[in-house]
Amino acid sequence: MQIKVTGGTLPQAEIDSYVKQIKENNEDKYIKSMEFTVDGDYVDVKYDYDVVPFERIRRITGYLVGTVDRFNNAKRAEVEDRVKHSVGDCTACSIEDIA
Repeated sequence: MQIKVTGGTLPQAEIDSYVKQIKENNEDKYIKSMEFTVDGDYVDVKYDYDVVPFERIRRITGYLVGTVDRFNNAKRAEVEDRVKHSVGDCTACSIEDIA
């Protein structure tokens, strides 16, 4: 995490206290940088969030999984035998055929 102090100085203990409080209030987010602007007795705190990594989860053969690397041979065969459907342009049909 990048920390920047402008307009004066702050003791490290005070910076650590601000960081701890902001992390506790934003547990579900990653904080990328913090900027402290000192103005006399007041401190303005600004912080930016970092991108949160996520894993794609799909429903495959009745299970919610990210990857199939933990499947046994039977489940892997099921995955290979699946019929994958796509939403695309149907060149063999027209609006009249559907209606």
